[in-house]
Amino acid sequence: MAQFDLAIRGGTIVTASDEFRADIGIRDGRIVSIADRIEGAAREIDATDLLALPGGIDSHVHISQPSGPDVVMADDFASATRAAAAGGNTTILPFALQIKGSSLRACVEAYKKLADGECYIDTSFHLIISDPTAVVLGQELPALVKDGYTSFKVFMTYDDLVLSDKQLLEVFEVARREQALVMVHCEGYDAIRHLTEKLEREGHIAPYFHGTSRPQIVEREATHRAISHAEIVGVPIMIVHVSGREAMEQVRWAQQRGLPVHAETCPQYITLTADDMKGLNMDMSGAKYVCSPPPRDKASQDAIWDGIIGGVFHTFSSDHCPFRYDDPKGKLTPNSRTSFCWVLNGIPGVETRLPIFFSEGVSKGRISLQKFVELTSTNHARIYGLYPRKGSIGVDFDADIVLWDPKLKKTIRQSDLHHGSDYTPWEGFEVTGWPVMTIARGQVVADNGKIVGTKGAGEVISRGRSSLI
Repeated sequence: MAQFDLAIRGGTIVTASDEFRADIGIRDGRIVSIADRIEGAAREIDATDLLALPGGIDSHVHISQPSGPDVVMADDFASATRAAAAGGNTTILPFALQIKGSSLRACVEAYKKLADGECYIDTSFHLIISDPTAVVLGQELPALVKDGYTSFKVFMTYDDLVLSDKQLLEVFEVARREQALVMVHCEGYDAIRHLTEKLEREGHIAPYFHGTSRPQIVEREATHRAISHAEIVGVPIMIVHVSGREAMEQVRWAQQRGLPVHAETCPQYITLTADDMKGLNMDMSGAKYVCSPPPRDKASQDAIWDGIIGGVFHTFSSDHCPFRYDDPKGKLTPNSRTSFCWVLNGIPGVETRLPIFFSEGVSKGRISLQKFVELTSTNHARIYGLYPRKGSIGVDFDADIVLWDPKLKKTIRQSDLHHGSDYTPWEGFEVTGWPVMTIARGQVVADNGKIVGTKGAGEVISRGRSSLI
């Protein structure tokens, strides 16, 4: 009988702290040996000239999420996990959304049914709290945290999701008491409503004006308010999808004061700009780039890089929120043609997150390989309670490994991607460095752009407490 199920031979292993050449021995889905030479495996993979990195963990994705009447999200769990695996990810963390007026527990159970038997790689759920009733805060949320749902998201905008300041403080109090981590979407609801109504009165209704209705000051103000609330309560928070200098500097200000405030950013904020939302002569094609917060400008991209390099940001996620473009149940709903405020917020990106960040960061010399691993895998695992099962390459970790060709040049094309959307915002974007094989718990899931794994092999897993608690 073979000593190992799989041996990865000759690759350069990279973790958040180290880089060395070694073989990896895998048995029963876990790494059981790392050595100069491993013999006796049932299967061997030659990784010569390739990097062996921990599988990517994308801790901010939206899948099969209720998005309103007559709206259908483009990815279910099968297509999303397939796309994630092709892009070098081995774990994703989507959101179980509480529908207002509904039991949080019932919403989580219904969401899990959508995932069961459908996933190619492992998933684990955050919660979205939209209706923090006494029952939710006093009973359901504490019980769910104990069941391994140890992080939840709150919104400071959107009609069906926004929480008042008092509600935010109440949710933060529960997080502190139950030792859970809160993720915060920081944009000021009333300011956005004011600006939107003003733009519409002036006839500015094209998708481009989505960005005008949500300027950096709206994000900055809400970020400062969230930080202040967290300081009052004494709870760590994660500010998600930071888009530019103004919000980033609020986070840095808090960190310099020793507050437990952490931040995430995304590919759209280092590669896209507000001009992308103009489309062709202000036509509807700009809707392809509408997300919140919106892409900013070149100066904002430079600021985000300053934050990445300077340690302000702790995770780099996709905020994958996919809708079809040319579809009356997607971006081009009948209402969206009447005003930007009806264009669905969100863009696809789970498959392209890692190649874009590797190319723009590592290949262009902005960050090290270790920093790349830290921001795309290890920190996600630590912050969201998956470490030491996931997030690094070491003995007793899950055998979640992605093999990278750091020299492979590719052009991103929708025709090559595996997500459910009918477009990519990065059509024609050239990258250097690409994941050529994804191995999840010892099984090859993606090989040179082809999905070879089994639907249902991925599990919905519970998590421990965040390292930030």
